[in-house]
Amino acid sequence: MKKTTRLVILLAVLAVCFAFLWPSISWYWRTPKEVQALALGSLENIKDYATARAGEDVKAVKAAAKADAASKIDAKYEWLEKTAAKKYKKIGEKVPSPMTVAGILSAYSNEAELLEEFTAIYRDEILKAKKNYQNSVKLGLDLSGGMNIIVKADLDAAAASQTEANVIADIDQFKKDAMANAIENLSSRIDRFGLTEPVIRQQGEDRIYIEMPGAAEADSINTIIMGKGILNFRLVDSEATEKFSEYYANHAAGTFNANGELIDTSVIPSDCEVMGQYTKDDYGLDERIGYLVVKKEIALDGQHIKSATVGADNLTNRPEVDFVLDGDGAEIFAKFTGAHKGEYLAIVSDNKIKSYARINDAITGGRVAITGFGLEEAQNLQKVLQTAWLNVPLSVESQQVIGASLGEQAIQQGIKAIIVGLLAIMVFMIIWYKAAGINAVVAQVLNLYIMFSILSAFNLTLSLPSIAGMILTIGMAVDANVVIFERIKEEVALGKSRAAAIATGFDNAFWAIMDSNITTFIAAIFLSQLGTGSIQGFAVSLAIGVISSVFTALFVSRLMFDFDTDILKATRVSIGWRVK
Repeated sequence: MKKTTRLVILLAVLAVCFAFLWPSISWYWRTPKEVQALALGSLENIKDYATARAGEDVKAVKAAAKADAASKIDAKYEWLEKTAAKKYKKIGEKVPSPMTVAGILSAYSNEAELLEEFTAIYRDEILKAKKNYQNSVKLGLDLSGGMNIIVKADLDAAAASQTEANVIADIDQFKKDAMANAIENLSSRIDRFGLTEPVIRQQGEDRIYIEMPGAAEADSINTIIMGKGILNFRLVDSEATEKFSEYYANHAAGTFNANGELIDTSVIPSDCEVMGQYTKDDYGLDERIGYLVVKKEIALDGQHIKSATVGADNLTNRPEVDFVLDGDGAEIFAKFTGAHKGEYLAIVSDNKIKSYARINDAITGGRVAITGFGLEEAQNLQKVLQTAWLNVPLSVESQQVIGASLGEQAIQQGIKAIIVGLLAIMVFMIIWYKAAGINAVVAQVLNLYIMFSILSAFNLTLSLPSIAGMILTIGMAVDANVVIFERIKEEVALGKSRAAAIATGFDNAFWAIMDSNITTFIAAIFLSQLGTGSIQGFAVSLAIGVISSVFTALFVSRLMFDFDTDILKATRVSIGWRVK
């Protein structure tokens, strides 16, 4: 391969690695701590924060307009002049000159539109930080502190509770569905409490592993885990919803407080309450898309649902959700739907409206079909309905809390170990191999650079065992350089020229290095697949290190030797004290 081609490949690799590392750099060094805290919260909390902050800004702008409508807007809101000008051009009206506070407000049709403009600024900033975090190297519990919990799901008890009411055709499939919904409920519940980026996964057949970085109170966590989601059906007050929507459009900044509570309760009837309407976003989390006013009285409790499936309408072939009620539920639902024909019924889960549909006729027999959804929406609704009937008893089997102070100490010790180890190796290589040792030093630095970029690219977690794997990799990478350098020494001793000694040295050392690294890589792969926890973290970092060390030792180091030979016109190899 030509030297120019190798240089282009090296530069391309370094550029790609930088692109992979950029989210980690942005998150850990360029994102303020307060923005990090918000980005680690749930999307709902982010939206509530952005709305509250935007509400304050809207009030400030309106206050400025009331005080002096002809004045220029405050410097921190100057960006509104450009957005207002775009709105004027979009509707074909002349842009006011100069742009006053009153002119800016006139560009927006109502207060809700202005509120959304401000909300987008705060939301985009936090969501951008959240995206950087998701694409960055994560710190494990041993570095960031936090809590890990193992929850046992009593699947036999869940199956027993069902067989009393109906026969389960496939017990294995029932248990799989029960576990999937238990994990779904835990994910939703933990996210609703704003806990930071939890890791929730199934472990074995009937256990759920939960990892929550950051400080958390054990008692509150247990309450969240052991609590049960509440699913019920509520009647929608369409008239009150219409009036509330009109009120919200004109008073968006002052409708809710920072906790999402209605400030002026007189805007809705006393027997009603406002609930957010939610759908699943791109992250699989609940995203609020609007509000509905529903009756406080529960029309039907979710405990009456026996099963839920996704089917298709016989006439239109469009997806529909079918669920079956028990005897009491069928009777209650028949009376209620008969009395409220033409009105809308909302499905509420954990105080969130997940769906609502029109009551076309009295529904008797205990079998209910809900239409008007796409396939994905129907599948999501099925999961919501299954929350009620797949009632899986959960119990905390083990719980471990790791203090954040311990994590900070571990980070400092790990960084110190890497720096000291790297410096010691650098000093040794330069003393023992003279100028050639500098090549090894540069290769080591690039080795770490590539390793961290790969960790960031695959969103892997950095833990103490991972750092141990990196330190081991540093030693192994130096070993490859030592093998190459000693081979070159042998060739120089035979009287060969610099170019010939280097070429022959690398060629002779190639398979010795490849054989040792391939065997290490195979062992690391098996460990990463068969091991768990800290063993897996060590194995993954070791496997990444093996690949990067081979690249830097055989590719980068060779390129630097050739650069000295061809560009700097070096004729001798400075590779040891006894080599002339």
